[in-house]
Amino acid sequence: MTSLSRPLRFGLAGTGYWARVTHAPALASTEGVELTAVWGRDRQVTADLAAAYGATPHQEEAEFLAGVDAVAFSLPPDVQAPFAARAARAGKHLLLEKPIALAEADADDLVDAVDQAGVASVVFFTHRFHPDVRAWLADVTARGGWAGGVAVWLGTAMNSGSPYNSPWRREMGGLWDVGPHLVSLLWASLGPVTSVLADGGPADVTHLILHHQGGPSSAVTVTLSAAQGTERPETYLWGASGRSVAPIGSPHAVTQMRTALAELSANARSGQTGHPCDVRFGREVGHVLAEAQRQLEARAQ
Repeated sequence: MTSLSRPLRFGLAGTGYWARVTHAPALASTEGVELTAVWGRDRQVTADLAAAYGATPHQEEAEFLAGVDAVAFSLPPDVQAPFAARAARAGKHLLLEKPIALAEADADDLVDAVDQAGVASVVFFTHRFHPDVRAWLADVTARGGWAGGVAVWLGTAMNSGSPYNSPWRREMGGLWDVGPHLVSLLWASLGPVTSVLADGGPADVTHLILHHQGGPSSAVTVTLSAAQGTERPETYLWGASGRSVAPIGSPHAVTQMRTALAELSANARSGQTGHPCDVRFGREVGHVLAEAQRQLEARAQ
């Protein structure tokens, strides 16, 4: 259990666009949290970001971890997973990005590290930390009577001018970048996903049919290659209870991350390790994506 007598000291792992516009400002403005260290590969960029928040820059992982209670990760998923596992084994609480890993073995190792260390974890499924979405989830789960759902995310990260046009997104596409958000919402509203059918379209367009525990099914379409001006995530449920649209819109990411940080901090201080969006749930979402990826690869052969 972390001492209650001082703020929870956070290190920020990563110095890219998302780290600069979301992680760092949220860490610097959340009550009970203090941004004390920044780790990055580029010495100057790391020094500049750390200086902007009065934090200590690091290139050495061990020194970075030694001075913090928790780590917020803003790294590509294949880099995040092993780094986060080492951080957990060092006793650090984890604020993770989705997907938590690209390889299922890496996700399993990360979950094992968190479980063995008894640290708290939260995966930042952005919309799950929005009060309007939480109210919607509470309403639709209380009402029940849903036969299915539809979720679409037309992303534009593949645009050459997008700050999200990163190597891992170009390689993995919308399935792994925006897919986790929609799977998370449908899982929370319709029930756990029991199976998935996947097929592809042009570029990185991916279509999923999800079957949920208890009978509902849902349809998902994702891409990062949509034309500029078309980007708009949409999710709705339908059934005997009518039609209900999720108020996802455009999230205020810094505000949502403050909520995630506050909930992680509260769990860390109280010794609680479970959370609706913890690393174990992150792994479950990853299993859905990995099975879809296997089907897409098999169809391409």
